[in-house]
Amino acid sequence: MLGIFLDTETNGLNLQVHKIIEIAYKIVDLGTGEVKEEYQSIVAQPFEAWEKGDPNSLKINGFSWDEISKGRAPHNLAQHIIDSFTRWGIQRKKAVFICQNPSFDRVFFSQLVNPDTQEMLNWPYHWLDLASMFWAISMDRAKNNQGPLPWEVGYSKDLIAAHYNLPKESTPHRAMNGVSHLLLCYQAVVGFPIGQTSGTPQS
Repeated sequence: MLGIFLDTETNGLNLQVHKIIEIAYKIVDLGTGEVKEEYQSIVAQPFEAWEKGDPNSLKINGFSWDEISKGRAPHNLAQHIIDSFTRWGIQRKKAVFICQNPSFDRVFFSQLVNPDTQEMLNWPYHWLDLASMFWAISMDRAKNNQGPLPWEVGYSKDLIAAHYNLPKESTPHRAMNGVSHLLLCYQAVVGFPIGQTSGTPQS
C-alpha cells in the first residue's frame, strides 16, 4: 500500500475566490516508510487571482508575486502529477492520500486535476488526516489509563509533534516543509510495520 503525503499552499481559504499556489507530495511505501518519489512546485497564477489573495494566508506561507509569476503552468503541473501517479500505479485499494487537513487540500488539489479526471484515472477517494489517527490512538490509550485524552494534548500537527518531542514545522509554511513534517509525525503516531521503527523516514 502506498501513501501520498500531500500538502498545498494557497493565497486564501475560500475555494470560490482563492487559488492553489504551491503543491508538494511524497509517495511512500506504508509498510516500510520508503519514499518512492517526491515532488514540489510553485503554481503559476494570473495577477488577477493573486490580487484577490488573503494577506493573512500570504503572511503564513510568505509567498510573493515574483515567485508565483515564475511558477509552473497549472496544466503542465497537472500532467506531471498524472504521469507520476501512473508510474507508481496510484489506484484505489492500492493507495491513500494522507494530509494534515484533507478537506482543505483536496478541494485545492482539484483545481489542478479536476474530480472527473481523478475519477476516470481511478485515483483513491480516501483522504486520511493525521489528527484523526492521533485522536483514535489517544482515545484507545486513555481508555486503558495509558495516556491523556486527545483534547488534553491538542490535535494540531504542531501539538501532536510536541507530544512526541518532535520539532514544530519550519516556517514559513511551504508545502514540502509541511509534507516532511507530516511524515515525521505520521511515523511517530502510526509508524511503519516493516523495517523502520524510529528515526527519519527513508528518502
